[in-house]
Amino acid sequence: MTKKETGYRKLTKEEEAVIIYKGTEEPFTGKYNDFWESGTYVCKRCGAPLYRSEAKFNSGCGWPSFDEEIPGAVKRSPDPDGVRTEITCANCGAHLGHVFVGEGFTKKNVRHCVNSISLEFIPDKVKR
Repeated sequence: MTKKETGYRKLTKEEEAVIIYKGTEEPFTGKYNDFWESGTYVCKRCGAPLYRSEAKFNSGCGWPSFDEEIPGAVKRSPDPDGVRTEITCANCGAHLGHVFVGEGFTKKNVRHCVNSISLEFIPDKVKR
C-alpha cells in the first residue's frame, strides 16, 4: 500500500468490488438512486467532491444520473469493453461508473451513470 493510499477510507468488500475492481451494483438498489436532497456527492474512497445535487436528474436507468461533474473532479477513460467511457475519481482513481453522451435526457445531453456505492452525500448546511 502506498503512502497516498493510507489516507483513503476503509472500504467494505462490496464497496471494493465496485470502487477498486470496477464492478457495478444492481440497478434500483443504491441508496442515491431515488434521493433528492440538496448537497454535494463526494468520492466514497477519498472524499473528493464530485457532483452537486443540482446536476442530478431522474433518467430511470436505476443508478444516480448527473449531467455535469464538478470541474476537474472526474476522469474519463475508454472502457475495456471498447464501447463505453468509464468515469473515475480524478483524485484517487475510484471507479464511479460510465458516462453517456447524446441520449437527450437533459439540455447538456450527458449522463454520468454512477454507482451509489461509490458515493457519499454531504448535505448543504441549513441557513438560519
